[in-house]
Amino acid sequence: MKRFTKLAATALAATIAAAPGFAEQGITDTEVLIGSNNDLSGPFAAFGAPATKAAQLVFDEVNEAGGIHGRKIRFVVEDHAYQMPKAIQGMNKLINGDKVFAMLLSLGTPMNIAAFKLQDAKNVPNVSPLSAARQMAEPFHPLHYAGTATYYDQIRIGVTYLAEQKGADTVCAMYLPTDFGKDIKEGAESIAAETEGLTFVSETTHKPDDADFVGALQKLSADGCDIVTLALGVRQAITVSGTAKKLGLTDMSFLNSSAGFHTVMAKVPGGVTEGMYAAAGWADLLSRMDQPEVQKFFKRYTEATGEELPGTGALLGHSAAVTLVKALEAAGPDLDAKTFQAGMESLNYEDVVSGNTVTYSATDHQGADEVVISVIKDGNWVEIARQ
Repeated sequence: MKRFTKLAATALAATIAAAPGFAEQGITDTEVLIGSNNDLSGPFAAFGAPATKAAQLVFDEVNEAGGIHGRKIRFVVEDHAYQMPKAIQGMNKLINGDKVFAMLLSLGTPMNIAAFKLQDAKNVPNVSPLSAARQMAEPFHPLHYAGTATYYDQIRIGVTYLAEQKGADTVCAMYLPTDFGKDIKEGAESIAAETEGLTFVSETTHKPDDADFVGALQKLSADGCDIVTLALGVRQAITVSGTAKKLGLTDMSFLNSSAGFHTVMAKVPGGVTEGMYAAAGWADLLSRMDQPEVQKFFKRYTEATGEELPGTGALLGHSAAVTLVKALEAAGPDLDAKTFQAGMESLNYEDVVSGNTVTYSATDHQGADEVVISVIKDGNWVEIARQ
């Protein structure tokens, strides 16, 4: 599944180890400063806003218990609203102004890619970004730590599953023409090219604020699309599903990556999204409410925020914050980017809240590998397969 080789990763790690020491910023004897460049008000705010709230709750609990090796965690969040100019401004503030030690949960594939140059130059680790693009951990870099399986692999596995289950022979894509969208399109194209009897036949591109998809769906229908892979905002994906139903396109299957695997998608009234699919790097929270740890998270989040349920963004925020805390603990009291790297690379644990296994190593900076395929049924995401 992972596209870098252990040989290349080991060689790069050795090169980094021989380089001058990491710069120190964002660390004092009593505090470690963590930043997040996020979408709190744009098309992906349904992920970003609850993710940062959930992460802060984890940090609050840690701080109330005395911190980690005597250091409290201070979390600084900037809102870029999924706009590149704001993202660059926020990143400059966090790295050069606030001087954060690490970035956590930064949202957006193009935003993260643009930020790498500045972060890497300052030796600032990038942990569990809210992006599953291949570039988050490929090629291997000692400061980049992806959270889950990539969009590319999610789509490839999801398309293969749907094609087998439904006897589909054509696949298409509706996507934002960004690095995120290209990952989805390329995943669909590549698996179609490798699969006998499956052909990639059509695509449509969209802007983040597009709200009318009648023309696009009519085109895809005319082109004979059986499976349509989506790389759109959450609201847009909901609109696509509702519009397809109104147009009577009941034979068309819509497949989201993790970017569209959100609890709110399943809760739209009137069955608007019923039958939508997603291939993601974790399992939906509500399907595992029999787990005590999930119940604890659910109760703490809803009581603290007043929201009815945590949702997917909160799940990801909680899990990313837990990963960071575990790495800081493993790094020991002499914290710097090198000891933090050693701490991250030592992690191997079951994340009950996300329903996956998190493992990092000196040659592997992708935390979870599973791809969970789910479908919306009776107002809930239901897991139907896992690879």
